[in-house]
Amino acid sequence: MSAGTLTVVEAGSAQITDLGRRRGPRFGVPANGALDQGAARIANILAGNPDDAPLIEITAFDAEFVPDVDILVAASGAEGVLRVGGVIRPWNEPVSVRAGEPVSVRALRGGLRAYLAVRGSFDVPLLLGSCAPDSVLGFGERLAAGGAVTLRAATPPVVNPAFGTALFRLDVPARAAKGVVEVADGPDAADFAGTADRLFAAPYTVSPTSNHIGLRLTGAPLPERCATGEVLSRGVPVGAVEVPPGDELLVLHRGRGVTAGYPVLAVVTSASLDALAQVRPGERVRFRRVSDADAAARARRDRAARDALRLRVRSVFAALDVPPPTSTGRTPE
Repeated sequence: MSAGTLTVVEAGSAQITDLGRRRGPRFGVPANGALDQGAARIANILAGNPDDAPLIEITAFDAEFVPDVDILVAASGAEGVLRVGGVIRPWNEPVSVRAGEPVSVRALRGGLRAYLAVRGSFDVPLLLGSCAPDSVLGFGERLAAGGAVTLRAATPPVVNPAFGTALFRLDVPARAAKGVVEVADGPDAADFAGTADRLFAAPYTVSPTSNHIGLRLTGAPLPERCATGEVLSRGVPVGAVEVPPGDELLVLHRGRGVTAGYPVLAVVTSASLDALAQVRPGERVRFRRVSDADAAARARRDRAARDALRLRVRSVFAALDVPPPTSTGRTPE
């Protein structure tokens, strides 16, 4: 059901996405979805949506949109300048936008990707339960100037009762540092014998050929596989650190194929995988080994922090009589 439209004025590199298709890999289809899953979840939580509701992923360049109905938005991820009607508004907070007011995200800094959620989300096509674009299958489209996206709900303006102060102070969870990539040992770590620790000895530089399928990293000396047996093609996880022949490491991201045949030295933790979504070509990162138990504990802490944020947002919206949006997604994981 349509409540209005969001017209695209400018979108250098922006697309509608969600948290990806969980059912995809069993059919040989990559998960895809927001590369910074944590930031996408937070944007949706701030807007009062389910975690996996469709939202706009903005990469590197400026974007601007105009709704034809009143809406409520929230921006998260790589911090930038959020303007509504030409006025700078807070990042990581719910913000009202009146019909006809331009809402823009510009000057991203400290990262590569920002996420703009609209309360009630968008009415978009789904493939295997997800709107995440897949360039191989030809599903989904990047947003382009002059296009429009169907809105599923309108939200009346939320008026600040205390003029001159922030309407919300929601204590958004801290993000993982970009420069340090935490990894657990991969299934083929033993194949690298005494060279495995080279992964942690020096920083690696992000190659400009990196994309949503994987990040290519250069640095020396690289770990060397000492085992001589052939590595058969098998299922590989998102975040696998592969060591192919040549002078690069490959960190598989959400657009990766579900099988591969390179040795997997390590696997990036979920928090650090989100951080890798924010690194720009030419930036340097260091790897740090963590145990499986430590990685699981960090994931639990991150989930608990998001749950607490969700409760605070719901409490604020209830106190201000903000109407609930139309249901737009699956139950949060």
